[in-house]
Amino acid sequence: MLSALFHLARPALFALEPEQAHEITLRGLEAGLYPRGGRDSNTLLQVEIAGLRFPNPIGIAAGFDKDARVFGAVLGMGCGFAEIGTVTPKPQIGNAVPRVFRLVRSHGLINRLGFNNGGQDAAHARLVHQRTWQHGEIVGVNIGANKDTVDRAADYVAGVRAFSDVASYFMVNVSSPNTPGLRDLQTPAALDELLGRLMQARSAATGGKYRPLFVKIAPDIAEDDLQAICSRLEVNAVDAIAVSNTTLARPGLDGEAAASEAGGLSGRPLFHRSTVMLARVHQLTGGRVPLVGIGGVDSPEAALAKIEAGASLLQLYTGLIYEGPGLIGRIKAHLATATQRAGAQSVSQLTGTRSAHWAALPLEG
Repeated sequence: MLSALFHLARPALFALEPEQAHEITLRGLEAGLYPRGGRDSNTLLQVEIAGLRFPNPIGIAAGFDKDARVFGAVLGMGCGFAEIGTVTPKPQIGNAVPRVFRLVRSHGLINRLGFNNGGQDAAHARLVHQRTWQHGEIVGVNIGANKDTVDRAADYVAGVRAFSDVASYFMVNVSSPNTPGLRDLQTPAALDELLGRLMQARSAATGGKYRPLFVKIAPDIAEDDLQAICSRLEVNAVDAIAVSNTTLARPGLDGEAAASEAGGLSGRPLFHRSTVMLARVHQLTGGRVPLVGIGGVDSPEAALAKIEAGASLLQLYTGLIYEGPGLIGRIKAHLATATQRAGAQSVSQLTGTRSAHWAALPLEG
């Protein structure tokens, strides 16, 4: 019923500025106005990586729940995991508005938010108060650096220290295009320094409980640099690589009035580039490092394609804006059917089955 109501409410939400519509959505979720997904009983969809057992591979990407307001609702809608953030040590307001632009014809979005969030203390307090994570649910924390910080690596270390008692995993966001210079942390030397400090901080802060570290990379990494970056991520023993963040490229946006806006592009126009990049990372790492597939997951078919290209887990966000919460259940049903048809015991057995095909395609589809 509530999924059907979304389609009735969408015109009203789309009449508002995107950030206003997002705030109304969050308030609705806080009030409990969302379709219940129920507990996953289908073992075909279970995924285990980095010591974590996910009831299904679907999560909502960072940016949706920046301040840990609705992670319980995200899980309640049927997602296998939630992720809050990106959270920075100090609160910051982000970039000037307007800073989010719908690309309705293309089912895309451009944002230049700039890590607007209420800071670590506020998010941590909400996580502790709700304690959903204590019941076995998986809630990750996406950590980033303040715009004005001098030592960016220190901000990530602060994130690990601040959330080590509540995070199921950490997502290290070094790939947002909306904080000047942040993507420089993706260079091999910078990754070595950052990850070395993070691993040390994790060992000191987690009190004996292992907290996996995932790293989120950009889809705009030069082809000649990707192998070296993957090598450093693997050498530094990251637990998973998320592919990818938003892109500065502008593929397939003919006729979109907002196409020239600065910021990162997400949604359907990102699907091809991010999926090719995902498959190339899978090939370069030989499937040894689990991957999180992000970018343009707005249909059951797109979700399956991500897994076949190399993803163990999926995250969506922009797709929910256009398709509504019913998309979660539709994806789960499709993945279960595809797994059965393949004669597999788990959806994990479909991971990477077409990565060679996707990796051979050009980035611009």
